[in-house]
Amino acid sequence: MPKLINLPTFTDDRGSLTVIEKSLPFDIKRIYFIYNSKGHKRGFHKHKKTRQALVSLSGRCTICIEVENKIKKFNLDSPNNCLILEPEDFHWMENFEEKTVLLVVASEFYDKNDYINNGLQ
Repeated sequence: MPKLINLPTFTDDRGSLTVIEKSLPFDIKRIYFIYNSKGHKRGFHKHKKTRQALVSLSGRCTICIEVENKIKKFNLDSPNNCLILEPEDFHWMENFEEKTVLLVVASEFYDKNDYINNGLQ
């Protein structure tokens, strides 16, 4: 099941600093960014073992997860909100605003055999 968590954020007159440290339920093995995706949908898969944490560093997008034949939607629009996805969470991303940068932190290195895709897109 997906889980939305708040990342520790420290704010003063210099700005804000958000930390991903001891906040994730897994060790980090891979980090990547999704950007320049306005008008597109991405994802449409789940994993065999990879857990992920998604954070919108700037802009806004919607993460859709199919749970028991229903769609749960999470709007990510703040760098201190983090969506944790479990391997069984079939997911896709949509409604990217212009200039959105989506950070994805993963528990496993990339392995094309870890992806389960039902052909939707």
